[in-house]
Formats: sequence, structure tokens, C-alpha cells
Amino acid sequence: MTQHLYILTGASRGMGLAIAQQLLTPGNSLLCISRHANDALAVAAQERHVPLTQWTHDLTDGQGASQRLRDWLERLDTAAYASITLINNAGVIPRIGPLSQADAHDLAQALRVGLEAPMQLCAAFLGATEDWGMPRKVLNISSGLGRSAMASQAGYCAAKAGMDHFTRCMALDEALKPQGAQVCSLAPGVIDTDMQVQLRGAANNAFPDQAKFAQLKEKGLLSSAPQAASQVLAFLARADFGQNPVADVRD
Repeated sequence: MTQHLYILTGASRGMGLAIAQQLLTPGNSLLCISRHANDALAVAAQERHVPLTQWTHDLTDGQGASQRLRDWLERLDTAAYASITLINNAGVIPRIGPLSQADAHDLAQALRVGLEAPMQLCAAFLGATEDWGMPRKVLNISSGLGRSAMASQAGYCAAKAGMDHFTRCMALDEALKPQGAQVCSLAPGVIDTDMQVQLRGAANNAFPDQAKFAQLKEKGLLSSAPQAASQVLAFLARADFGQNPVADVRD
């Protein structure tokens, strides 16, 4: 029981990649699920002698990803692990604009990746590991936009609000079990990632808050991906992790 196993989605870039890089320490083992593998991450894992598996899987197919995860977990030798953690980080911002102008396929894709797949992966993870008899954690990466509405962001706000609320339900479920998992939906702050580039680059007439996001960048108020990853992992390591099922990294 020497390895701490981490399962991470959206690990090929942005904060997800930064989290994966920071988890590449002796004693950890990683399974990363993304649309694309990251070659540099594989090299770093090999150099640091950390077991790393990368699955290339589009999370619009959450059903397939969750079944694959369940099957994989059920084949593992549980005696090899001291703990196991699922981090649902992957997300998609649909085309920025009012809901009246939204494309149905675009909305469906954002909700599948940002809400449906995390829920399905949580179900597979919790079901497959329920009898493992070791500490289990689920960290869902949410957003302040799941808690505060914003014009032209209906799809993303809905996905994150749904993530927060199903995490609350999941926490109630797990609290009834003798060895229930610790779960939390965590807002990671405002981070300088590709999503921020999308928001800053949106047309003013389509996104009324565009100027606010541009100012965040201009004033240096954005966290870098490595900074945000460090804060998220510090929160995950807190002794009180899971006591509040919906939290903010700045709490």
C-alpha cells in the first residue's frame, strides 16, 4: 500500500496539465483522461519514475469513458494502493452569446463534457471502489459561474451549477456509508487559461462582460495555471476536505 492513485480528466493542457505535472512525485500513480495525450507529460513521468497512463477519450462520450473506468478499476490490485482520488477537471465553454443564438449541438457538447461525463465518471468511480477500504476522494473542478449567473454564458453556468448540486447529493449519499468518499465541488479562482482567452476575445455585442475579463488580464489579477494547480492540490490535501461539498479555493 505505497501508491496514491489519481484519476484526472482534462490533463493535456491548462490547469489540468499543471495538476498532472505537480502530481508526478514518487508515491503517486496517475491515470489521465483527455482528448489528446501529452508527450511532455509522459517524458516527465518516465524521468521521475511515476506510473502514468494516458487515455485518449472524448468526454462527449461520457458513457463510454465511465464504463472503461469502471472496468479498469475492477481489474486493479487494490492492495497496491493507499488511497484513490478522482479529479474531474475537463470542461468546455460553448460559443459565447445569448441563449437565443446558441447552437443546439454546441450546447449539448458543453453539457456532456461539463456535467454529464463528470456525473457518469463519479458513479463509476464510487461504485467500483466502494469496498476498497481506503481513503477515497472526489474533487470536481467547478467555477464561480456555477454560483453567479452571467449573460451569454448559459451553457457553461448551467453545467457548473449542475456539478455543484450533484456533488451536494453525492455528499449526502456518501455520508450514509461506513467508509463513504470525501467529495467536493471546488471553484479554483480566475485562471489565465485558454478559456480566459475565449472570454477576452469575444465580441462586445455578444458578451456584455467582455471588458471585465480583459481588465483582469491587464491588471494582472489572473492566477497562472501552475499557481492555481498548487492551490487546488493544497485544498485537496486539507484535513477538512469534503466537510463542505461546495467550496472555493479561496475559502
